[in-house]
Amino acid sequence: MPPIRILSDRVANQIAAGEVIERPVAVIKELIENSIDAGASRIEVQFRKGGKSYIRIEDNGKGMSPDDALLSLERHATSKISEAVDLTTVSSFGFRGEALPSIASVSRFTMRTRSADWEHGTEIKINGGKLLEKKDCGMPVGTVIEVEQLFNSVPARRKFLKTDETETAHINYNTRLFAVAHPNIAFRVLEGTRTIFQSPACENLRDRIAEIWSRNLSENLIPVKIQDPNTGYRLTGLTAKPGLGRSTRRELVTMVNRRPVDSRTLSYAVLDAYQGRIQKGRFPPAFLFLEIDPREIDVNVHPAKREIRFRNDNEIRRFILTAISETLAARITNTPYKNPQPQSSTPEPSMDLVQHLAQSEDKVDLIQSRPISSSLRNTDTSAVANVKVQEQPTTPIKAVSTWRLICIIKKKYGLFDTPRGLVMLHIRNADQRIRFERILSAYKTSNVPSQGLLIAQSIEMEPLASDTLLRYLNWINKQGFHIEEFGRHFYRIRAVPSWLELDQSEAFIRDMVDLLRQRGTSDKENKLLWEAVAKLAVEGSYQRSDLMSDVAVQKMAETLLNCEIPHTAPSGKPTFCEISWSEWDKRFGNA
Repeated sequence: MPPIRILSDRVANQIAAGEVIERPVAVIKELIENSIDAGASRIEVQFRKGGKSYIRIEDNGKGMSPDDALLSLERHATSKISEAVDLTTVSSFGFRGEALPSIASVSRFTMRTRSADWEHGTEIKINGGKLLEKKDCGMPVGTVIEVEQLFNSVPARRKFLKTDETETAHINYNTRLFAVAHPNIAFRVLEGTRTIFQSPACENLRDRIAEIWSRNLSENLIPVKIQDPNTGYRLTGLTAKPGLGRSTRRELVTMVNRRPVDSRTLSYAVLDAYQGRIQKGRFPPAFLFLEIDPREIDVNVHPAKREIRFRNDNEIRRFILTAISETLAARITNTPYKNPQPQSSTPEPSMDLVQHLAQSEDKVDLIQSRPISSSLRNTDTSAVANVKVQEQPTTPIKAVSTWRLICIIKKKYGLFDTPRGLVMLHIRNADQRIRFERILSAYKTSNVPSQGLLIAQSIEMEPLASDTLLRYLNWINKQGFHIEEFGRHFYRIRAVPSWLELDQSEAFIRDMVDLLRQRGTSDKENKLLWEAVAKLAVEGSYQRSDLMSDVAVQKMAETLLNCEIPHTAPSGKPTFCEISWSEWDKRFGNA
């Protein structure tokens, strides 16, 4: 066994960099935190190639003197704490004292800084942890840090970085979190020379969300402001109106003492408060600020400070749950509608319409028939024609169904008498299978039926989603959509596929963009991706009501038996279960 020895500062810094600086966004996070602690009112972030080749952070904070500038590059150098006990009351962000030397040890590092009591600034250059140069420079009060060729001295770690697009996405998202957490600071973020977002100092949180997320989202949030006089806990911010949900958690943002954190305690408490108020499997967008005594939390349990630990998890959860529940209850009480419906819910079909369509000579397949809702008033006559074209069976009926409906049970099951036995049909699962195969069938055609909107619907996307939508816009428009760019992060929806409800179009497009961002697409994966899109269209908020007439359920069974895979829904759940007559005979002792 080799003898034990003390590691050099250079190696120790590189090990620390592995804990604190795991990817380019971690560099930006640490430097932004330092800028905020320095009292900056303006922060500019610039990067290239996902931050791998170049990162630049400029602020107008108080800066440093020449001696402090050199000292800040020493391990464990910090102005935030002096004793171990200070860790329990620290309220600043970048207190650990490892960030700057760790960054400098794995990059070409340049820092220029000047404090107000010095006539000139100080420029320090370091490469791979080795000091190259220190000199005076002219500059305004503040600090500018440039990081080039990240992990140039640790090529093995560089191999673990993701693509430029993925690293860019992380940077965009995290810088927006800091901008939301500090509306009083002006932020500007550039990728190369292209501005990702720019927001001056805002008077309130709603204005900041409107500028860097979207105005549509900001207008659909309600204020939260509740304080517990016994514990001192205070929750402020904005949260979604009842019924507004997203397919991912990316817009469920929680902050503790202005620090963006990932906390199951907080996020699960919010989700529990929305139970029954949004559709299952959806996540409410929210921007929530919890203020708490620093002694009640430990922010040092994670090297990058992404996670925190609460001293009293149960009390915090109970407070958040109560605060959000009371806010939503007050919203419902003050609204003229006692039972607000989710925005993306499907309107229930008229029973008279269902029965009329079932008996029509066109043999329209009821499970795919579109309820006539107010949204059709915004479509042209070709939209109605397209609906009927799309309602026609995509494949000829293979055989006349020998299933005979006995009754509908609990508004969700259909009991059938068949030559082989009794069949229990799950109406919703059968509905999903039929719609799923209809959508895939439409995808395979060269001309997907679509319905045009007489009045185009506007949609505003947050920057990351906007970039994804632009990247895949041609591919999306080939699937029956007609979406066009209309200003910075603004789009107009002119047409949607015939299988998509008009009043669901905006919510579906947002979810589809999230799916594209997560999975991407290529020529080889187009079919697999579209299968995922089809599942998205029939599950969750995009499924029809189970309330159907006897005639409609009978027609559904006939259509289901003509599907390629009639036995299961796209989720894998069974569409029907059968008990044979011989099994009944055995149970009654007649075998």
